[in-house]
Amino acid sequence: MMKKISQLLSAVVVAGLSVGQRRAGTTTGIPAVTGFEAERYLGRWYEIARLPHFFERDMDFVTAEYSRRKDGRIRVLNAGERDGRRKTAEGIAVPAGASTVGELRVSFFRPFYGGYRIIYLEPDYSAAIVAGSTKTYLWLLARSPELPAEQLQRYSERIAGWGFEVDRLEYPQQSSDRALA
Repeated sequence: MMKKISQLLSAVVVAGLSVGQRRAGTTTGIPAVTGFEAERYLGRWYEIARLPHFFERDMDFVTAEYSRRKDGRIRVLNAGERDGRRKTAEGIAVPAGASTVGELRVSFFRPFYGGYRIIYLEPDYSAAIVAGSTKTYLWLLARSPELPAEQLQRYSERIAGWGFEVDRLEYPQQSSDRALA
Protein backbone atom coordinates (compact mmCIF):
# COMPACT_ATOMS: atom_id res chain seq x y z
CA MET A 1 0.00 0.00 0.00
CA MET A 2 2.82 2.42 0.91
CA LYS A 3 4.51 1.66 -2.41
CA LYS A 4 1.32 2.59 -4.31
CA ILE A 5 0.94 5.81 -2.32
CA SER A 6 4.58 6.66 -3.01
CA GLN A 7 4.10 5.99 -6.75
CA LEU A 8 0.96 8.10 -6.78
CA LEU A 9 2.72 10.99 -5.01
CA SER A 10 5.62 10.71 -7.47
CA ALA A 11 3.20 10.84 -10.37
CA VAL A 12 1.48 13.91 -8.90
CA VAL A 13 4.84 15.67 -8.42
CA VAL A 14 5.97 14.85 -11.97
CA ALA A 15 2.63 16.01 -13.37
CA GLY A 16 2.87 19.23 -11.36
CA LEU A 17 6.37 19.90 -12.64
CA SER A 18 5.24 19.27 -16.21
CA VAL A 19 2.38 21.74 -15.87
CA GLY A 20 4.77 24.26 -14.34
CA GLN A 21 7.18 23.85 -17.22
CA ARG A 22 4.38 24.31 -19.75
CA ARG A 23 3.22 27.46 -17.96
CA ALA A 24 6.79 28.76 -17.95
CA GLY A 25 6.71 28.31 -21.72
CA THR A 26 3.67 30.54 -22.20
CA THR A 27 3.80 34.18 -23.19
CA THR A 28 1.11 35.32 -20.75
CA GLY A 29 3.76 37.19 -18.74
CA ILE A 30 4.83 39.17 -21.80
CA PRO A 31 2.32 41.95 -22.39
CA ALA A 32 1.08 42.86 -25.83
CA VAL A 33 1.85 46.39 -26.95
CA THR A 34 -0.65 49.08 -26.04
CA GLY A 35 -1.61 52.14 -28.05
CA PHE A 36 -1.90 49.77 -31.00
CA GLU A 37 -3.46 51.13 -34.20
CA ALA A 38 -4.57 48.33 -36.51
CA GLU A 39 -4.79 50.62 -39.55
CA ARG A 40 -1.10 51.49 -39.20
CA TYR A 41 -0.24 47.79 -38.88
CA LEU A 42 -1.94 46.91 -42.18
CA GLY A 43 0.22 46.40 -45.24
CA ARG A 44 3.19 44.23 -46.10
CA TRP A 45 5.63 42.81 -43.57
CA TYR A 46 8.75 40.79 -44.36
CA GLU A 47 9.70 37.87 -42.15
CA ILE A 48 13.21 38.56 -40.89
CA ALA A 49 13.47 35.73 -38.34
CA ARG A 50 11.30 32.98 -36.87
CA LEU A 51 11.35 30.05 -34.56
CA PRO A 52 11.17 26.92 -36.76
CA HIS A 53 7.83 25.24 -37.50
CA PHE A 54 6.81 22.50 -39.88
CA PHE A 55 4.50 24.79 -41.85
CA GLU A 56 7.36 27.18 -42.64
CA ARG A 57 10.12 24.60 -43.10
CA ASP A 58 12.53 25.65 -45.87
CA MET A 59 10.44 28.74 -46.71
CA ASP A 60 12.21 31.82 -48.02
CA PHE A 61 10.99 35.18 -49.31
CA VAL A 62 8.26 35.11 -46.68
CA THR A 63 5.82 37.99 -46.35
CA ALA A 64 2.63 38.68 -44.47
CA GLU A 65 0.09 41.05 -45.95
CA TYR A 66 -2.63 42.48 -43.71
CA SER A 67 -5.64 44.31 -45.17
CA ARG A 68 -9.09 45.33 -43.98
CA ARG A 69 -12.00 43.16 -45.09
CA LYS A 70 -15.47 44.54 -45.87
CA ASP A 71 -16.79 42.91 -42.67
CA GLY A 72 -14.22 44.83 -40.58
CA ARG A 73 -12.00 41.85 -39.84
CA ILE A 74 -8.41 41.72 -41.04
CA ARG A 75 -7.39 39.60 -44.02
CA VAL A 76 -4.07 37.83 -43.50
CA LEU A 77 -2.18 36.59 -46.54
CA ASN A 78 1.06 34.78 -45.80
CA ALA A 79 3.24 33.90 -48.76
CA GLY A 80 6.66 32.44 -49.36
CA GLU A 81 8.70 30.23 -51.58
CA ARG A 82 9.77 26.61 -51.09
CA ASP A 83 11.70 24.65 -53.72
CA GLY A 84 11.09 27.43 -56.22
CA ARG A 85 7.31 27.27 -55.82
CA ARG A 86 5.06 29.92 -54.34
CA LYS A 87 3.02 28.90 -51.29
CA THR A 88 0.25 30.98 -49.74
CA ALA A 89 -2.07 30.75 -46.78
CA GLU A 90 -5.03 33.06 -46.27
CA GLY A 91 -6.66 33.70 -42.94
CA ILE A 92 -8.55 36.22 -40.87
CA ALA A 93 -7.69 38.11 -37.71
CA VAL A 94 -9.87 39.72 -35.08
CA PRO A 95 -8.94 41.65 -31.92
CA ALA A 96 -8.55 39.39 -28.89
CA GLY A 97 -9.72 42.19 -26.61
CA ALA A 98 -9.45 45.97 -26.71
CA SER A 99 -8.63 47.23 -30.21
CA THR A 100 -5.81 49.39 -28.78
CA VAL A 101 -3.92 46.31 -27.56
CA GLY A 102 -1.75 44.46 -30.07
CA GLU A 103 -3.31 41.09 -29.49
CA LEU A 104 -5.27 39.28 -32.16
CA ARG A 105 -6.83 35.90 -32.74
CA VAL A 106 -5.85 34.54 -36.15
CA SER A 107 -7.45 31.67 -38.04
CA PHE A 108 -6.25 29.87 -41.13
CA PHE A 109 -8.49 26.87 -40.41
CA ARG A 110 -11.83 28.11 -39.15
CA PRO A 111 -13.26 27.73 -36.61
CA PHE A 112 -9.85 27.30 -34.93
CA TYR A 113 -8.04 30.46 -33.82
CA GLY A 114 -4.53 30.93 -32.49
CA GLY A 115 -2.98 33.71 -30.45
CA TYR A 116 -1.07 36.51 -32.17
CA ARG A 117 0.53 38.82 -29.64
CA ILE A 118 2.58 41.80 -30.80
CA ILE A 119 5.07 42.06 -27.95
CA TYR A 120 7.23 44.77 -29.46
CA LEU A 121 6.44 47.38 -32.08
CA GLU A 122 8.63 50.21 -33.26
CA PRO A 123 6.86 53.56 -32.78
CA ASP A 124 6.91 54.13 -36.55
CA TYR A 125 5.55 50.59 -37.21
CA SER A 126 8.73 49.66 -39.13
CA ALA A 127 9.41 46.44 -37.19
CA ALA A 128 7.50 44.13 -34.87
CA ILE A 129 8.14 41.10 -32.70
CA VAL A 130 5.17 38.75 -32.64
CA ALA A 131 4.60 35.73 -30.41
CA GLY A 132 1.94 33.10 -30.11
CA SER A 133 0.52 31.90 -26.81
CA THR A 134 3.64 29.83 -26.12
CA LYS A 135 7.34 30.52 -26.50
CA THR A 136 7.53 28.12 -29.42
CA TYR A 137 6.03 30.70 -31.77
CA LEU A 138 7.94 33.89 -32.57
CA TRP A 139 8.41 36.06 -35.62
CA LEU A 140 10.49 39.17 -36.23
CA LEU A 141 8.79 41.21 -38.95
CA ALA A 142 9.88 44.38 -40.72
CA ARG A 143 8.56 46.67 -43.42
CA SER A 144 11.79 46.17 -45.35
CA PRO A 145 13.31 42.83 -46.37
CA GLU A 146 16.53 43.43 -44.43
CA LEU A 147 17.53 45.04 -41.15
CA PRO A 148 20.93 46.41 -40.11
CA ALA A 149 23.04 44.00 -38.01
CA GLU A 150 22.98 46.26 -34.94
CA GLN A 151 19.18 46.43 -35.03
CA LEU A 152 18.98 42.63 -35.34
CA GLN A 153 21.29 42.35 -32.33
CA ARG A 154 19.04 44.63 -30.25
CA TYR A 155 15.97 42.57 -31.15
CA SER A 156 17.82 39.33 -30.41
CA GLU A 157 18.76 40.61 -26.94
CA ARG A 158 15.16 41.65 -26.28
CA ILE A 159 13.86 38.26 -27.45
CA ALA A 160 16.38 36.42 -25.25
CA GLY A 161 15.35 38.58 -22.29
CA TRP A 162 11.81 37.27 -22.67
CA GLY A 163 13.09 33.70 -22.47
CA PHE A 164 12.81 32.64 -26.10
CA GLU A 165 15.44 30.28 -27.54
CA VAL A 166 17.36 32.79 -29.65
CA ASP A 167 19.85 30.16 -30.80
CA ARG A 168 16.97 28.40 -32.60
CA LEU A 169 15.95 31.43 -34.67
CA GLU A 170 15.93 30.91 -38.42
CA TYR A 171 16.64 33.74 -40.83
CA PRO A 172 14.88 33.07 -44.13
CA GLN A 173 16.41 34.39 -47.29
CA GLN A 174 14.75 37.70 -48.13
CA SER A 175 14.95 40.13 -51.01
CA SER A 176 12.60 42.93 -51.96
CA ASP A 177 12.57 41.92 -55.63
CA ARG A 178 11.88 38.22 -54.83
CA ALA A 179 9.45 38.53 -51.91
CA LEU A 180 6.03 37.19 -52.71
CA ALA A 181 2.59 38.33 -51.56
